[in-house]
Amino acid sequence: MELRLDPRTKLYMIFIVSAIVMMSATTPFLWAVRISITLIPIVLLIIEKHYASALRFLVMYTVAIILTFYYLSANSTGFIAAFLVGYCGFVAQFMPSVITAWYVVRTTSIDEFIACMQRMHIPDGITIALAVVMRFFPTIKEEYGSIRDAMKMRGIMLGGGNAVKMVEYRMIPLLFSCVNIGDELSAAAITRGLGGRVKRTSVAKLKFGEPDYVLIAVFTATAVIFIGSKYFKL
Repeated sequence: MELRLDPRTKLYMIFIVSAIVMMSATTPFLWAVRISITLIPIVLLIIEKHYASALRFLVMYTVAIILTFYYLSANSTGFIAAFLVGYCGFVAQFMPSVITAWYVVRTTSIDEFIACMQRMHIPDGITIALAVVMRFFPTIKEEYGSIRDAMKMRGIMLGGGNAVKMVEYRMIPLLFSCVNIGDELSAAAITRGLGGRVKRTSVAKLKFGEPDYVLIAVFTATAVIFIGSKYFKL
């Protein structure tokens, strides 16, 4: 099953999820709303068959929520408790936005994204920067995999037992790759016609469908319910 969503719907999802998780949840109902809206992009990742990403995010978020509600309290002390409090706070506060952004990156082509930015009349400078970022992290992941495979072929997966060498063999090539990849992606974005004086056309056709309207309605209703319950006691 493939669910094709308009990029504008995906950006709206990021905005709503980020807005909700940045507001503190002070009651069980607000926590339920926050958790429910976090599960939506995970379900969408499963629909798009990105099972590994969905499972990884689900496990991390579930562990953080269980620790927050059942094992940690204001009386928790010690290094381990402090570490867990930091982990749970970070995951609960930022992971929903990361999950949604990762879904957008994994399911949106650069052509669709650029067409979306132009349709929304976003300046080309911002569009180029965001387009480079969208492709940068997946490309870095692929590059890191290539470096790991090259190390494995040479029999130095663990740096010869030296932790410093292990970091060196992985990070130095990756840092050089980051510089080259950033330049190449920027050049590719400009080559596509971004920043030119003539209005750029696109083969990507953007059109809202029924799933877009459903998700926009769901996220809008969720935001209204969350804000109304938190600030207006509705």
